[in-house]
Amino acid sequence: MFNFFTKKPSSDDELLSSVLFDEKTFYKKFISDLQYCNSEVIIESPFITSSRMRMLKPFFESLLRKGVKIYVITRDPKEHGNSYAIESELEIQYFENIGVQVLICTGNHHRKLAIIDREILYEGSLNILSQTNSKEIMRRIFSKKLTTDMLKFLNLV
Repeated sequence: MFNFFTKKPSSDDELLSSVLFDEKTFYKKFISDLQYCNSEVIIESPFITSSRMRMLKPFFESLLRKGVKIYVITRDPKEHGNSYAIESELEIQYFENIGVQVLICTGNHHRKLAIIDREILYEGSLNILSQTNSKEIMRRIFSKKLTTDMLKFLNLV
């Protein structure tokens, strides 16, 4: 594990070649990455809204037809206000009905990230499954090592 105080990160070049996106530029690249995905997508997004899902559903359905496994990690809908709770529950049911594995987190879950084919890592402040009007940032890193580091950090491997 990386020790912030004693070790230099081994992936300087990978971080230096990462790309930053905002709420206006993120989805174009993210969708492009989804279209080239071959095996697995993991999305951690605490909020899910029907308006954002309308745009993303065709891409998720296409991935499932290709045999790609999709995992969504999200906040328990009971931790949202009424309108968010209803939308979140509806979209979680949609995911489960089409074959997406949904993991529900409690305790004010707030991480935002995506991992595609265990080699592309997006991390930042943008809620991938709900973003609408807010100013956000996401960093795209193409690195098997840093993606594996994140999976280990999250205890997903």
